[in-house]
Amino acid sequence: MPRLEALRGEFAVLARLVRGMPRAGSHAQALGAFYGAQSAHYDRFRERLLQGRAELVAGVELRERAHVAELGGGTGRNIEFFGERAARIARYDVVDLCAPLLARARERGRAFPQLHAIEADATTWQPSAPVDAVILSYALTMIPDWRAAVANAVSMLAPGGVLAVVDFHVSPARAAPGAAQHDAFTRRFWPLWFRHDGVRLDPAHLPALRDALPSHAVVEARAAVPYLPFVRVPHYRFVGRKT
Repeated sequence: MPRLEALRGEFAVLARLVRGMPRAGSHAQALGAFYGAQSAHYDRFRERLLQGRAELVAGVELRERAHVAELGGGTGRNIEFFGERAARIARYDVVDLCAPLLARARERGRAFPQLHAIEADATTWQPSAPVDAVILSYALTMIPDWRAAVANAVSMLAPGGVLAVVDFHVSPARAAPGAAQHDAFTRRFWPLWFRHDGVRLDPAHLPALRDALPSHAVVEARAAVPYLPFVRVPHYRFVGRKT
C-alpha cells in the first residue's frame, strides 16, 4: 500500500507538470493552482530534482540564536538540512505566496517550533529586525521580479550576514572568467524545458548575485533529472556575505 500511494503521488506531480503553470490570475493564484494538487507529494518528488540544497545549508554559518529567513521557502523542507544545528536557530521565517505549500510548512512547524510560515511576497516582505541568513532555494527562477527579490534579500541582512542561493541556471553566451561555460544547446534547451512550469532560467541570475555581494563563493554542478537518465541539468550554489 505505501508503494501504491507513492506511485499515485508521482502521477499527481507528473500530471501537474505536464499541464504546466496556469497563465491566468495573479502569481499567487497561479502558484496555488499549480502546487495545490501536488503539495502532499512535493517534498518526495523534489528530493530527486532539487539537488545541492543540503550542501548549500552546510555552508551557512550560524551563530547562537540565529534568525534565518527563507524566501520562496515553500514547505520549509530546508530547515531539516540543518540537522542538529537547527537548535541554534531562534527563528526561521518561511516566506512564500503559495498557500498549499505553506500549509505543509505549518505542519513541519510542529517539529520545529522556531519555524514561522508567512504568506507574503519575497520582493517586498521584510522581517522586524535584520537577519543572519537569507536562503533562496530553487526560488529565484520562480520569482518574476527576481532582481527585486535579490535586492530585498540583501537589504534585510545584518552586517556579516549571508545570502545562500541554489538554483537551476544557464551561463551567458560568454561566461565570466572562471565560471562554467555552457554550450549553445544547454543554454537554449533548459530555459525552454522549464518555462512550461513557470521556472525561468536566466543567465543574468548568477552575475547579478556576484555583483550584489562581491564577497562570495560559488559552486557550479550538474544533476540528474527524474525520468531523464541521460541528461543532467546545470545548477549553482552561491553563498555571499554582506560586509
